[in-house]
Amino acid sequence: GFLEDGILVQDISRMRRRYLCSWAFPWDVVSVLPTELLCLLPGVPGVLRVPAARANRCLRAPRLFEAFDRCETHTGWPNAFRVAKLMMYLVLGIHWHGCLYFALSARLGLGADPWVCPAFSRPLRQYLHSFYFSTLVLAMVGDTPAPQHEEEFLFAIAGFLLAVLGFATITGSISAVIANLSAADAAFYPDAGPVRRYLRARGAGGRLVGRVARWHQHLRMQRKLPAEQAVLQHLPRGLRAEVAASVHLPALRCVGLFRGWGHEVLRQLVLRLRPQVFGPGEFVCRRGDVGREMYFVRQGRLAVVAEDGITQLAVLGEGLYFGEISLINIKGNMAGNRRTANILSIGYSDLFCLGKEDLAEVLGEFPHARAAMEAKGRELLLGMGRLDLGAEAAAVAAEAKAQQQLQGLEVALEGLQTRVARLMAQLEANALRMVLRIQRLEGRL
Repeated sequence: GFLEDGILVQDISRMRRRYLCSWAFPWDVVSVLPTELLCLLPGVPGVLRVPAARANRCLRAPRLFEAFDRCETHTGWPNAFRVAKLMMYLVLGIHWHGCLYFALSARLGLGADPWVCPAFSRPLRQYLHSFYFSTLVLAMVGDTPAPQHEEEFLFAIAGFLLAVLGFATITGSISAVIANLSAADAAFYPDAGPVRRYLRARGAGGRLVGRVARWHQHLRMQRKLPAEQAVLQHLPRGLRAEVAASVHLPALRCVGLFRGWGHEVLRQLVLRLRPQVFGPGEFVCRRGDVGREMYFVRQGRLAVVAEDGITQLAVLGEGLYFGEISLINIKGNMAGNRRTANILSIGYSDLFCLGKEDLAEVLGEFPHARAAMEAKGRELLLGMGRLDLGAEAAAVAAEAKAQQQLQGLEVALEGLQTRVARLMAQLEANALRMVLRIQRLEGRL
C-alpha cells in the first residue's frame, strides 16, 4: 500500500495506477530482464560472461535501500536492525572483494605465485580461500603473501584503502547506535550522575549516594518510567489517554475503589495519575503534614508505623489506597487537612499519585466514589479517635437544616415563578384587549 493524507491505501487498482506511473516501474522492468540469455548468442560468451550479463540486477539497489528505510522505521528494534544491516554490508563487501580477487587470480593464472588463489579442484575451496583472503585484507589483519606483479600491488593498495574507509564507517555506525541507545535511555530514565556529583561536591555521606544509585538502578531493572508525562506530552489528548490506558489500565482495575467503573471513565482518570516510586525506608507521608495528594498502591508494600518509625500498625498492599482523609471533607474530622498516619515504604513501592484538584473533579463526577471514600475515612478516623461525633452530629444537623431551608427557598421560588407567570399572562391579555379597543375606535373614526 501507500500513504495518502496519512491513511494507508490498499486498493489494488489505485496501487497499480500509482506504481505504473512511478519512476520505480521502468527501473524494475529493466532490472528483471533476462539479459543472461545474450550469452547464448554465437560469439558473445567470449566477450560477455554470465555474471557481467546479470549486472542489470544492481538496478534493484534503490528499492532495497527503500525497503531497509521502511523496515527500520516500522520495527520495534531499530538499533538491532542497523547492526544487522551493517553486518550484511560487511559480509557483502568481503564477498565482492573476494570475487574480484578470484577474477584477478584467474586472469594471472591460478597458483602462478603465492599471492594469487591456488588451483584447487573444488570451486567451494576456491571461494573459501578468496573469502578468507579478502577478510584478512579488509580487516587489516595482515599475514597475506607479498604481491609479485603490478596488478597485484594495485589490487592490494586498493583493498587497504577500502579497509581504512570501511573501518571508519563501521566505527561511526557503531558509535551512532550506542549514542541512540544512550539517548533513548536518557529520554525515559533520569541520569544519576548529576545528583551523585552534587552530593559529593556538598560533602554528603556515601550512604546517601548509594541510595540514589540503587533507586536509579531499580528504575532501569524494573523498567519504571518516572518521566512518563514528559514523554507523552506531545501527543494529542485522546491518543495520550489511549497510550496511558494501555499501560496502566490493568493495574488501575486492581484498585478496589475503581472496580466496576467504566472503561471511558478510567481512560480519563489515568491522565490525572502520576507514577511515583519510593525506596526502602522512605516515608511517603508523615503524620501532621498538609495533605495535597492521595496515593494508590500499584506494586509493593507500605507500612503504617507509629511515632517511633519502627512499630508497624498495619501493612498496605497492592490495590489499596490512602491519603484521602486529608483531602475530602469528612464531618467531624479533627485533623482537618493534616495527615493522620505515618506511611513508610517497606521495599520499593510503585504508587499512583492523584492531586487534590484532580480528586475533587473525579469525586464531583462520581458521587458513589465520594460516598465510598467518606465511609472508609470515617471508619479510620473513628478507630483512631480523631472523629468528633458531636461536631459530626452538629454538621449533619446543620446540613439537614440548610437542606430544609434550601427546599423552602425552592418552594417559595416556585410560588414566585407561578405568580409571575400569572401576572405575565394577565398583562398579555390586557394588552390584547387594549389593542382590540383601539382598533374598534379607529374603525368608528
